[in-house]
Amino acid sequence: MGSLKFSRSASRRGAGWRTALPLTVVAVMLAGCSSAPAVAQNESVPTRVVVEQKGDGWQMLVGGKPFFVKGSGGDGSLDRLKATGANALRTWGSDKLDMILPEARKRDLMVCAGIWLGHREQSFNYDNPDQVAKQQESVRQTILKYKNDPNVLVWALGNEMEGYGKGDDAAIWTAVENAAKLAKQLDPNHPTMTVIAEIGGDRVKSIHTLCPDIDIIGINSYGGSPSIAERYKAAGGKKPYIITEFGPPGTWEGPKTAWGAPIELTSTEKAGRFREAYEKSIANQPLCLGSFAFVWGHKQEGTSTWNGLLLPDGSKVAAVDTLHELWTGKPPADPCPVIKTLTLNGAADVTPGATIKAILDASDPSGAPVKAIWTLRDEDLFQNVGGVHEETLPSYPEAIIQASANGAEVRLPTRPGKYRLYVEVENDKGGAATANIPLFAKKSEAGLEPAATAHLPLNLYVDGGQGGAPFVPAGWMGDAKAIAIDDRYSAKPHSGFSSMQCKFDKADGWGGVVWQDPANDWGDKAGGRNLTGAKRLTFWARGDKGGEKVSFQFGLIGMDKKYSDSAQGKLEGVILTPDWKQYAIDLAGKDLSRIKTGFCWVVAGQGAPITFYLDDIRYE
Repeated sequence: MGSLKFSRSASRRGAGWRTALPLTVVAVMLAGCSSAPAVAQNESVPTRVVVEQKGDGWQMLVGGKPFFVKGSGGDGSLDRLKATGANALRTWGSDKLDMILPEARKRDLMVCAGIWLGHREQSFNYDNPDQVAKQQESVRQTILKYKNDPNVLVWALGNEMEGYGKGDDAAIWTAVENAAKLAKQLDPNHPTMTVIAEIGGDRVKSIHTLCPDIDIIGINSYGGSPSIAERYKAAGGKKPYIITEFGPPGTWEGPKTAWGAPIELTSTEKAGRFREAYEKSIANQPLCLGSFAFVWGHKQEGTSTWNGLLLPDGSKVAAVDTLHELWTGKPPADPCPVIKTLTLNGAADVTPGATIKAILDASDPSGAPVKAIWTLRDEDLFQNVGGVHEETLPSYPEAIIQASANGAEVRLPTRPGKYRLYVEVENDKGGAATANIPLFAKKSEAGLEPAATAHLPLNLYVDGGQGGAPFVPAGWMGDAKAIAIDDRYSAKPHSGFSSMQCKFDKADGWGGVVWQDPANDWGDKAGGRNLTGAKRLTFWARGDKGGEKVSFQFGLIGMDKKYSDSAQGKLEGVILTPDWKQYAIDLAGKDLSRIKTGFCWVVAGQGAPITFYLDDIRYE
């Protein structure tokens, strides 16, 4: 996924998937047959692709032959993909098509050509005619450049550009429709598709109403993928669909530990989730033209193993075996190892420096011996939304005291913190299995004054004051001299008689303000509040002009301090509008026993001074 555009599905973020960064992911689509139809070798002759009604459903024809899309997405080996049964690739953007199309042609693979459309969350403004016109011209140039390539399958216009809310932004759908109409004018040989983050809100309705030139709806879905077929029809879906990303439940969809760490399925369990989604929402569904499994390769997202169908060394996991069987009708000759259980002999929340024992029950279907590789890594403290690119987290090789294929003895670092213990089980045929356990090295509260229990809801700001809350906006960070706050700004409040005006009076640099208890303390003094029982941190915000980019969070004090925040939460890079809008940070599953920094905003220079407004900040 080199500079790949990664996205994650939205059952969470609005649910979700996944804000994508400018990266170009290669996804693999496979057809009902084991290989793609033969295509002309002359690159100037396009292959005719048609989507047509068949009875109560739809079918895709490539070169006049039925073509059912089966696939995955990522940057893994195309040869291995082909051996698994692949007949096509998907890209999220067009920047790598010069390289991808020739490689696909060598392997008789068709290419779902992605054309990236801007996201409001990434500062693209669909109300700005100049930005929209520039994007439309990019669509034009891409289609003109590649429309005659014989391996182009479909134009995929955008990926989750509707965001993770209701998905009813008419300006976005108008731009999508104009792009689709242009595609049809320039290229009559290929259908159009747009890809959405799940099907909640008004996404399906909006496309059917506002985008008549979109032929196919691409749907990214994870935990909800087994019910897509049923829910799509209930939402009024009549156009054919492709499930463009699917896999195990996302980090935002499953259970969490008491300290908020998502609990990951083993790779063996994930294989079953792929099968369930495929059998219930993809195979033998009249409206479905196929699917893409996520992700053909390796990707750090929440954990280092959550979504990868391949490991960094190219080893496959059990979901690849499942997809091989579903796509070809035959099980693989060299199945992956199986992890039955990974457990701890004791608690997962212990004191720093404690030794824990992990017990592993794993085997190879052939009965051959397996090798286990154990790794302790830092936990991802801020589970990102939208498939944002993440760096691999630091590891602690010295923490592994003893290890075997049956278990491991691990000594946690002496630094308090959240960690995750990984195991990778390998056979000698390129197959692997993965599992992990989140761990919490929590410093003892013995001798520390406990945080006072707060009465909920707890207002941090309302009508010019803190509403009785102990948190004070006293922690000014960065270029503090450029920050100004008026907490009794009377013009256009969200409610009551005033709101808080926040200014950062520089074009560069950064600044921020933290609500603290006690004021001006960064973890050395007792204080904070026990907010157990709170479900959401909510607030209203608007920009002075619209387009202002602000990050919001709580829980800034780490466990290296005597009195730390027991939990953290963050909304990264929120793009404000001129009108008031409510935002929320989900607190479900978080340890709220001591919150010392209850709220914070941070801005970075955006080429001009920034002014925005806040109102009704509260824990609910």
